[in-house]
Amino acid sequence: MESKNHKLFTNVDFLEDLTGEIPKLSDTETVDIGKKIRDIRNEKQRTLEEVANRTGFDVQLLSRIEKAEVQPTLGVIIKLSKALDSAFGNLVSGTGDKPYSITRRHENKAVTASTSSIGERRTYTRKSLAPEVKGRHMEPLIVELENISVQEPQIHEGEESIYVLDGVVCLKIGNDDFELNPGDNAYYPSAIPHIIGAKGERATILAVMYAG
Repeated sequence: MESKNHKLFTNVDFLEDLTGEIPKLSDTETVDIGKKIRDIRNEKQRTLEEVANRTGFDVQLLSRIEKAEVQPTLGVIIKLSKALDSAFGNLVSGTGDKPYSITRRHENKAVTASTSSIGERRTYTRKSLAPEVKGRHMEPLIVELENISVQEPQIHEGEESIYVLDGVVCLKIGNDDFELNPGDNAYYPSAIPHIIGAKGERATILAVMYAG
């Protein structure tokens, strides 16, 4: 792992004031992504088998996602949004109707979680920062990463930029490994295999995703 010990000049507390913390998951705040996927699939009149052929995912996995037994990662959501001809943001946090948004620190926004492919362990929790904006092409998120020893690389269309707010982040891009500290930033094409997680118990990042 590469370690960075340079002095930081970025005011992390200022960014935290802007974004706030991820609230605890509750039924009133969470986005039921499985239901969204099922509703869009039915609206498009596509079977699970057709979606499986378009994405390469098993029918059983897709069924478990729709039943909320497995919470998909952002990479999986992007692939599903492409297969269903739906905007990535619609699945992550919904369709907005405003030209812009201002996010205050303690305002409740759409919150979702991702789990392992078998649904037994949460890998990270994310909070959408701009679900109200209509036709957005980027998805800004506050993501709380869990410590995970084994994770499959994510590969999907688009680009990602992550900025570490708290904790130490382990990032693998292709064959290169990095440790990112608060104030560090990484930008990479999402088509390069990548793995991200917390080095300790957890870490928090600001992530901006462009699905392409």
